[in-house]
Amino acid sequence: MDVASDLKKTPLHDLNVSLGARMVPFAGYEMPVQFPAGVLKEHLHTRAAAGLFDVSHMGQVIVRARSGDNADAARALESLVPVDVVGLAEGRQRYALFTAEDGGILDDLMIANRGDHFFVVVNAACKDTDLAHMQERIGDSCEVTMLADRALIALQGPRAEAVLAELWGDIAGMRFMDVRACDLHDADCIVSRSGYTGEDGFEISIPADRAETVCRHLLDHPDVMPIGLGARDSLRLEAGLCLYGNDIDTTTTPVEAALEWAIQKVRRTGGDRAGGFPGAGAILGQFASGTARRRVGLKVDGKAPVRPPARLYSDADGKVEIGHVTSGGFGPSVEAPVAMGYVPVALAAPGTPLFAEVRGKYLPVTVTALPFVPNTFKR
Repeated sequence: MDVASDLKKTPLHDLNVSLGARMVPFAGYEMPVQFPAGVLKEHLHTRAAAGLFDVSHMGQVIVRARSGDNADAARALESLVPVDVVGLAEGRQRYALFTAEDGGILDDLMIANRGDHFFVVVNAACKDTDLAHMQERIGDSCEVTMLADRALIALQGPRAEAVLAELWGDIAGMRFMDVRACDLHDADCIVSRSGYTGEDGFEISIPADRAETVCRHLLDHPDVMPIGLGARDSLRLEAGLCLYGNDIDTTTTPVEAALEWAIQKVRRTGGDRAGGFPGAGAILGQFASGTARRRVGLKVDGKAPVRPPARLYSDADGKVEIGHVTSGGFGPSVEAPVAMGYVPVALAAPGTPLFAEVRGKYLPVTVTALPFVPNTFKR
């Protein structure tokens, strides 16, 4: 645990404290884990109305081609990620992965085409190493700059569009993964229709000195509640979304993690720009030959949560260990414990019965398709 005096504070720290947040160390920051309503109510409110999250600890990076041609920046980014950046239209965003030479995942991130530059959002715990990685690998051709003077918030839930439309009427025209600039209460913001809850919603980059004003206006709306890291975790788990450091890391590949959908055909074997990213041989080889293990969803029989790093077994006596849980907890929307983990491909089919070790007991679990709760993205 970090010493409190050494923890960084987001531009919304004072607002979080004033709202009664319980603050905890997270990725080097003092962050709100929950507010007075509690994790359960925050989770369910986000599914029913709109939740406001402070995610300012994440890294916001500008990548700009030194040539002035944004296509050069796209090609440079494609040397780091296995996704189609060259074909990403202006005003659109894409989920991506930094990969290592052996095919492991260095981080997952979002890349947005802003016309004359790319706007990249990376995980908080990885942002310094990600910045160094980009500067080292593409710094000759691109200026890579971390934005230190902006906050980042997420407004998530079925009422998010209606709430934000009261501040900016054009919001209704955006679809999932669109990115636009807008003015919110005299703040020059960047809005993307995205998030990490499985719900429709938005992520908004705001100048740090205007962030609290914008957030207070949003919180004035009766449909909006402040949400902490606790509910953020349970929401993304129900949505079947990976948490870097738990479900994916340098020891997992995109194919093992069931993230093939993030690698477009143009970057796969036979595509016009196949390969050319770190670990391409290993990753594309797994597309052809498969992998030994696979990330799966797990439904738990009973009410006891199964949390990482619980070991998984093929038998009720715990004699044959076959994998482990990477994320797990109670799913408020499904009213049952849910988990994700890695199992051998032969045991990865939905409906496969397994057993998880919890405090010396072997609890029945069943492999299930993800997500646990259907997403509501506006396509």
